[in-house]
Amino acid sequence: MKQGNRQQTLQQEPVSDRPGDWLHSTPLLDLSDPKLRLKARSLTQLAATDRQKALAIYAYVKRLPYAKRIKLEYPKARHVIEQRSGDGDDKVTLLVALLRASGIPARIRYMEMKGVMLRGLVPSPNPPDAARPLAEIWLDGRWVRTDTYIYDATYAAAALRNMRARGWKFGWGMHVDADLLWNGKDDAFLGGMPTEEDPMLMRTLCVVSDPLELVAPAMRRNGYRYRRSVRALQWNMLAPAMSRSIGRLRASRVATSVHDAPMAAP
Repeated sequence: MKQGNRQQTLQQEPVSDRPGDWLHSTPLLDLSDPKLRLKARSLTQLAATDRQKALAIYAYVKRLPYAKRIKLEYPKARHVIEQRSGDGDDKVTLLVALLRASGIPARIRYMEMKGVMLRGLVPSPNPPDAARPLAEIWLDGRWVRTDTYIYDATYAAAALRNMRARGWKFGWGMHVDADLLWNGKDDAFLGGMPTEEDPMLMRTLCVVSDPLELVAPAMRRNGYRYRRSVRALQWNMLAPAMSRSIGRLRASRVATSVHDAPMAAP
């Protein structure tokens, strides 16, 4: 680990690195769901390798618009397909479910992220720290990591443009030098650097199969400070304002694009 980095890892039950242990169904992933299985087949039917399958699934999930809404419960992967949008937890649920339904081991490493990364998105001078879902996908004999699926291209482009205009290094959940795409072979991060070196990521919270496991009672015993009800209340209170921030960000991208468009010849 890079000298001076204070990133910590909470004590958790030993995490298996055997890929076969990360292929099972969960209440949120529900690999037996016909709609999920049909979507996985339609996305991967022309893919010849696991990497091609993973990239096809990744591209689909990334294209889903990033959105923040009030939640009464964590949506299942099927419901994210039906919503056609979602936040980081929603999109990683769908990503992991589609990968596992296609026979590719996948899991989530939750990292605790400093709230300053969310300025612009969370309308507060001191946004709360947040759990960032990092997808880990088993390809070519190793776990490859990325969180770049969270933000769709329109959101990411508008966020970068606004950060540069303000002279910010961090904002809207990204670094100004963020990796925007994953190639299916190398790690790619919205923080613009490996997680072990990222000063915005304070610690690893857990390695799990779905977001529901993040707030399981076992995690509270291991030092994670949010209970499910507390975490839901916190982000549900912020959700309407965050949704408005996302809308303004997207509108700024559209307005800038129209402004930058070349004039038609008379």
